[in-house]
Amino acid sequence: MKQVQRKTERRISAALRLVLVALLLLLQIAIVVALTQVLRQKAYIAYAVLEIVAVFCVAQIYIRPGSSSYKPGWIILIMLVPVVGLILYFLWNGNQVKKKLALKTMRMPPELPEVQESSDRAQAELTRRWPRWAKLTEYLRRQDLPLFANTEMTYFPTGEEYLEDLLARLEKAQKFIFLEYYIASKGQIWDRICKVLAERAADGVEVNLILDDFGSMMTMPPEEIQALRQKGIWVQMFNPVHHYVNRLYFNYRDHRKIAVIDGDTAYTGGANLADEYANLIVRFGYWKDCGLRLEGEGAWGFTRQFMHLWLRMGGELRDPWDAYRPCGGSSGSDLCQPLVDGPDNNPVNTVEDTYQQLIGSANRYVWITTPYLAIDEPMIHTLSIAADSGVDVRLMLPGIPDHKFAYMVAQSYFGELLEHDVKIYTYTPGLLHAKSVVADGEVGFVGSVNMDYRSFQLHFECGALFSGSAVAAVQEDMNRTMEKSRQVTMESWKKRKWYVKILGAVLRPFAMWM
Repeated sequence: MKQVQRKTERRISAALRLVLVALLLLLQIAIVVALTQVLRQKAYIAYAVLEIVAVFCVAQIYIRPGSSSYKPGWIILIMLVPVVGLILYFLWNGNQVKKKLALKTMRMPPELPEVQESSDRAQAELTRRWPRWAKLTEYLRRQDLPLFANTEMTYFPTGEEYLEDLLARLEKAQKFIFLEYYIASKGQIWDRICKVLAERAADGVEVNLILDDFGSMMTMPPEEIQALRQKGIWVQMFNPVHHYVNRLYFNYRDHRKIAVIDGDTAYTGGANLADEYANLIVRFGYWKDCGLRLEGEGAWGFTRQFMHLWLRMGGELRDPWDAYRPCGGSSGSDLCQPLVDGPDNNPVNTVEDTYQQLIGSANRYVWITTPYLAIDEPMIHTLSIAADSGVDVRLMLPGIPDHKFAYMVAQSYFGELLEHDVKIYTYTPGLLHAKSVVADGEVGFVGSVNMDYRSFQLHFECGALFSGSAVAAVQEDMNRTMEKSRQVTMESWKKRKWYVKILGAVLRPFAMWM
């Protein structure tokens, strides 16, 4: 009974914070509307000037470089209510392509010469074996994302396997543990992780944890965070939702899933630290997720990215930067390239560019799993051109979605993609939450990235591009997934309910706010 009461109190507390943010936003809108009415009645010339400025603003939004996903929403708003839309556009930071969050400005420390030389050798090896993928890896290298060799990659086809393996490795940590997740939720998984973290911290292991404030708001009470800190675990909450409400900064979330243990082992994938990802509780049928373990040199790619964000958030490291590098070595021979992206990197969209190059460079097939689909015209065009060129393009999505309106938006894209022979499958047993790509059986990608505007433009995301035996493991998993899926046809898509068609079409221009 007490547990239920605490859970209820936690949800009420989180709901009150969200209500406060919503009320502040509504207050901003009300003030802007009232101000425009005053201008219209008392300062008509000023109001008319703002209407003219709004017209030029719409033109500027239309021609501005970058993703087109956000443009329809702002254009429609400004055209419907010119002065109100114009003021909100500037008030809510719509005019800033590169988002300036409350993070310290800090350049990534330069890599050691031996790491750069190793990356050069790995690039030469990849160019020799798979020349057409060398353009993508070189592009990422120029984004300061090294390519690593001497790495053993292990793919986990379910959230259960991923989290169990992570727990087993956490128990063996000797030097440090870095965890960065969107959601941590009270339950069996979190209780086990928390116990391990406390034990390791008590033995002198450095334990640093980043949780997204919005993602964990409903599931992780403040007293739990405080208890972790009292046990010697350093915790930082990313971008508290009540900060800078006037700039809509709460819209920018840390969606990454990163775990690093002693510098030699790293994890990424789609699963968060909660029971539903291991199917210990049932929410949307069977929760199909995946994960990836990196052992060896490639683990450094995630270690350096975690530390960089940790320091930008104001955290401190116990040891010098280079003390966290891998030291155990690995018998693996796989190539991998850990990558990250975020809104403060705009207009460069590293993860979106990676997806486009994976699709556009495939010769035989490219298969993708994603729980959400909200893409712009360039991505639609890339998928369509690939399929029209004879490439076997397949998208796998949930059969039981967790966000109904977002799924209606996803369905609105099916018709155009089906016309170009893109094959679409929906996972019958439940929620397909895995985020993965396989191209031509040669390269794969696993990470936290959804195929939607939020992942490509608003969220801090991560993943790993890789070659080797893990590619075959991902492809085998996709084959099993399609065996349990229903293929969408043009006929079945046209038969969806009338209100689904209407809502999908109406909500699609506003996908950036969903």
